[in-house]
Amino acid sequence: MQWLLRKIIGTKNQRDVKKMQPLVLRINELESQYQSLAEAQLKAKTQEFKDRLVKGETLDDILCEAFAVIKNACRRMEGTRFDVCGHELTWNMVPFDTQLMGGIALHQGKIAEMATGEGKTLVATLPLYLNALTGNNIHLVTVNDYLARRDSQWMGQVFQYLGLSVGCIQNTMNSEERRAEYAKDITYGTNSEFGFDYLRDNGMAWRPEDQVQRGHYFALIDEIDSILIDEARTPLIISGPAPVSSNQYLDLKPRVERLVRRQSELCNRLLVEARTAIEEKKDDLAMQKLYQVHHGMPKHKQLMHLLEEPAVRRLLEKVEGMMLTDMYKEQARELREELFFNIDEKGHDATLTEKGCEEMSPADPEAYVLPDLVSVMSDLDGDTSLTEAERAKRRLEYQEKISLRSERIHNVDQLIKACCIYEKDVQYVVQENQVLIVDEYTGRILPGRRWSDGLHQAVEAKEGVKIDREQALLDDTRR
Repeated sequence: MQWLLRKIIGTKNQRDVKKMQPLVLRINELESQYQSLAEAQLKAKTQEFKDRLVKGETLDDILCEAFAVIKNACRRMEGTRFDVCGHELTWNMVPFDTQLMGGIALHQGKIAEMATGEGKTLVATLPLYLNALTGNNIHLVTVNDYLARRDSQWMGQVFQYLGLSVGCIQNTMNSEERRAEYAKDITYGTNSEFGFDYLRDNGMAWRPEDQVQRGHYFALIDEIDSILIDEARTPLIISGPAPVSSNQYLDLKPRVERLVRRQSELCNRLLVEARTAIEEKKDDLAMQKLYQVHHGMPKHKQLMHLLEEPAVRRLLEKVEGMMLTDMYKEQARELREELFFNIDEKGHDATLTEKGCEEMSPADPEAYVLPDLVSVMSDLDGDTSLTEAERAKRRLEYQEKISLRSERIHNVDQLIKACCIYEKDVQYVVQENQVLIVDEYTGRILPGRRWSDGLHQAVEAKEGVKIDREQALLDDTRR
């Protein structure tokens, strides 16, 4: 039945294309008429459209005429030579009917899927020009700084020919430069630059004149699947120097490295036992050993190799599910306590066990355990031998002591994560004595970006490069 209906009335895409065909015919008809106009008359159309919008006409009313003007401008520009990112190019593009349809779809807020070579870059000029006639700042969002710069210089030739200004946001720009680019009719940039500017404008600017963006009216997104699905999983975070940081990373690094070696040796032995149990068909024992290694060093090379076998992966998935139930909760805790530390790979978290605390400080294992502050303060308040001044002084001393211990524990946890979760040349690279983050989706290096909460400092300590001041969260896109 569905097949029959599709045969009679067509698919949703076919119906949309059919609705656009009269608009495409009208655009081509108008463009033929515009070929007889003088150059000054064609360029004057931009101001004419703006005036008509002010008088009450809508963008849909002038869509066909605006698209025809773009097409005719492209035709007149054929053979023009200009510089784009240091390379001389010759303009040789005039929109085809499929590109006109793509422009209509984008203006209507739809997703236009076009194959490589169909001219997506040129398609964008149509709805960008139309919406820029309102006087609002229009954004073209792309995936990297180079494409933003290239397309703003390349397609910008058409807009400038018709009297519109074109800007481009680059990572290295300061606030004044950004404000000038946003002041133009059309602004190209990356999703992260637009996002960070929004965060700074709405969370850190003290006065309206300190803001750089001027509204959010219309935006076109290039590579929409990458930007709105893949990269959207990673929040944009603005951080600044933390007000206070004891920075114990270098002091703790030798002890943490020794602890990681001990954990690695333990996991090596557990993996040998797991292999033996698998060969002897002792699945319960094998699952326990796999569970321990997975929570002790989830990126252990031998474990990763072993998990390539489907049967072994099924055992691990089975035991992970079991240990989440109330029946096995206590057993799971006991198995994890046999390790020096536990790692939550999904949550990117690491914590010391009692065994790990003893290894870090045999003489004083409690140095890596936070005391119950409420009990300590309650005992202090109940001590009648102290005067109020002595009690206040003692309370302050306890708070400072606990704060220092909390910082030490946090530094240890971050160093463990740096050593066991974050891999060089995978999550980051080291260049010119700096740790630079690598984008997990594009593989591009992100200069100027830093992990927050002391993680970046921990990785810097691990790699033996200069440790910069710790960063504190100021704002992010999760709020």
